[in-house]
Amino acid sequence: MTVRQSAGVKCFTESSMKRDNSIFIKNIYYMLSYAFTALKGSVYEDVRTEAFDNIWNLFAAILSKGIGLQLKQGLYREYLNRVEDLSVVRGKINIPGTIRNRLKQRVAVTCDYDELSVNNLLNQILKSTVFLLLKRTDVEDKYKAELKKEMLYFSGVENTDLNQVRWSDIRFQRNNRNYQLLLGICQLLTEGALMTTESGENHLASFIDEQRMCRLYEKFILEYYAQNYGRRIKGFSSRALQIPWQLDDGYDALLPVMQTDITLTYGKQILIIDAKYYKQTMQNHFDVRTHHSGNLYQIFTYVKNKDVQVSGNGYKVSGMLLYAKTDEPVVPDHVYQMSGNQISVKTLDLGQEFSEIEKQLGQIVEDHFRIKS
Repeated sequence: MTVRQSAGVKCFTESSMKRDNSIFIKNIYYMLSYAFTALKGSVYEDVRTEAFDNIWNLFAAILSKGIGLQLKQGLYREYLNRVEDLSVVRGKINIPGTIRNRLKQRVAVTCDYDELSVNNLLNQILKSTVFLLLKRTDVEDKYKAELKKEMLYFSGVENTDLNQVRWSDIRFQRNNRNYQLLLGICQLLTEGALMTTESGENHLASFIDEQRMCRLYEKFILEYYAQNYGRRIKGFSSRALQIPWQLDDGYDALLPVMQTDITLTYGKQILIIDAKYYKQTMQNHFDVRTHHSGNLYQIFTYVKNKDVQVSGNGYKVSGMLLYAKTDEPVVPDHVYQMSGNQISVKTLDLGQEFSEIEKQLGQIVEDHFRIKS
């Protein structure tokens, strides 16, 4: 194995780690806009051009715009089952309930019926999340005022315990697809802030569900390459592919699925990217900083199995660990040659102008595929 250190381990002074908070938060918006393409719609034009000093104002602005749009189109309704004592029959007669009424000498008929209602889980989540934002002191009054006005139309919607919501069970269909962005923002707000800032520096925060934030980062990179290269360059693809195990006897019982975050393909070149969003990009072992061993083993396994799968067809397979850069004074920037394949470890600085982030992502494509941005 040979090692090429592109710039060694990059070191940054304390002053160089300072970030313009509004730039950083704007980049979170850009990440969201690739994960949820609805954010690129004209209704969010004001959000794109506004400078935010904290993440809560950004989320409040997105929700106020999105809920406002939804109110114009009409709140999502779904049929809910109701059992009620009525003076006239509606739906089906509930026999046991009606008998009880007769025994108590009541004239009412117990009816079992379905009613199209706005008081469903999706609207309950929206309302409960907005109430959380209204309680925060760091959300500006102008956003609170807009959200309060919109909540007047939610008078028939109950609150729900957001900690009990099973997000993975929520399904989006044609008639509620517009809620996907709004519910995505609600989930991010419920499960924890994206990042915190102290003294002008950006820190990866501790999350209730750190994997959720990692998936947003993965989705951003995947969709960025798909939308900016896959749609523009014939033969270029950006997909989250599974890699089959290359087994001698075909026995694969209990082996985990090898699911890549991003697989870029162009011509005979394949680059497998494993996107990582950690508080620390390197591990400390007996006061020696090294790469996270598990991450390195994982990308190496992906690359070698993919290489065997396409062997004999002239393909060149490479791998990359792409970390979201933190405020650590030492971050990785290495390229390794391992058993005939290139494995690199890089960082993507989310605290710089988005045009610079695009340059970094473009440089990866240029280095591996010789495609200029």
